[in-house]
Amino acid sequence: MDSRTKRRLSPAQLDEITRDALGCGVTSSEELTDGYANAVWRLGLDDGRQVVLKLGPPPDLRLLSYERHLLRTEAMVYHLAEPVGLPMPALLKASFDDPLLGGDYLILSALGGAPWNRTTLSPAEESALRFELGRHLARLHTIPGTDVFGYPYAGLTGRTWREAFLVMVGALLDDAVYYNTPLPATIVEIVGLVHMNAHVLDQVTTPSLVHFDMWPGNVFLDGDKRVQALIDHERAFWGDPLADFVTPTIFDELREDDPMLTGYRQEAGPVRLDQAARVRITLYRVYLYLIMLVEDGPRQYPEEAYARTRDITTRSLVACLDVLRAGSRNHAHV
Repeated sequence: MDSRTKRRLSPAQLDEITRDALGCGVTSSEELTDGYANAVWRLGLDDGRQVVLKLGPPPDLRLLSYERHLLRTEAMVYHLAEPVGLPMPALLKASFDDPLLGGDYLILSALGGAPWNRTTLSPAEESALRFELGRHLARLHTIPGTDVFGYPYAGLTGRTWREAFLVMVGALLDDAVYYNTPLPATIVEIVGLVHMNAHVLDQVTTPSLVHFDMWPGNVFLDGDKRVQALIDHERAFWGDPLADFVTPTIFDELREDDPMLTGYRQEAGPVRLDQAARVRITLYRVYLYLIMLVEDGPRQYPEEAYARTRDITTRSLVACLDVLRAGSRNHAHV
């Protein structure tokens, strides 16, 4: 989707970047427009390689608070995930505060497959892929981290998961105020509902690396319709593994019979979906839906392209806030 965060580069600039980074010139270029934040090109190089260039937003453009140094977060994930064998593109070059561009960029190996959301699948193939994705998420969550929760590069962290998550939500609602984002409840009410239910977050005591953007557009499939690679790791944070079940079930619910959950349990062991876990998932849905509404502020999506997404996101946020209201009442009576 077109966005104000996407920078435009000329063929000469693309060529200059790859010569500086990889010692090769550009023979062909195609902008990939599926993403929402970074500008992305698929480039053919004069040594025969195909690569992908991801260019961060203009350094002087105000973004959402959590989006500070997005590509540095993504580079971190590539470095940390490689040893556990997750299927991903190869990170060929990471440049931060680049003198040529005045910003950050990554160069990755290009993928030969197709995104999951652009592949026709039978129900059996869909089920097998969800099972496989669950196993990959389990591996992702085994990556050793630090004792800090949240987004280290964005400065939104906490010593506990509850502390970090409340900082993350607070920063996002500050962004909503700045951009005057229309929301289906007041800022005060949303903050109150999140805080009233935040006690369930104390169940999470170890920071896990969470992708938090694992929708089908970020899962590439090979010719056999198996997972070829997981991409777009820039939204990653250190937190609760359960949060990674939110995006693959966006606008829906996580069900016990979801093959993704079966695959996850096969790799990682038992995962309890008790009432407290369901509340945690609801909190993460609230956070995701708020991101999807507030990010229109800096990105300025075309109205005709964004209207449907905004409507379904708003309805889904309302439903989740209703769940938190019920949880707040139940907690108050305990």
